[in-house]
Amino acid sequence: MSFFDKIFGGKSDAPDQKSFWKKIESEGDLEKAVEESFQHKIAIFKHSTSCFISRTVLKNFEKEVENSEQEVHVYYLDLLAHRPVSNKIAADFEIRHESPQLIVIENGKPVNNASHQDISLSQIVS
Repeated sequence: MSFFDKIFGGKSDAPDQKSFWKKIESEGDLEKAVEESFQHKIAIFKHSTSCFISRTVLKNFEKEVENSEQEVHVYYLDLLAHRPVSNKIAADFEIRHESPQLIVIENGKPVNNASHQDISLSQIVS
């Protein structure tokens, strides 16, 4: 890992190391996530792997999830690697794209969303 990756966050420290993340890498993955929202609330975290702010917000959110006793169903989308899926989410749910962004979905519909420092576990469990 380069010096700049250590400071600003590189692809090698992606959140897939955390066991609670489910990845969205295709439109099929997105469809499965939306289907799951009919069983229980889910959240999609749209993350830019090249953005320091996004990395910081992601790490803070991960700490919240790890320290919580609440069971949450969270999906991770690397929006740089999967831009068409990110665009589809914005279009399908009529939510302007931001990064980082958390979109909470229940029964196939967005019920909450937040971006930047407003992202927190309370968006999902409230």
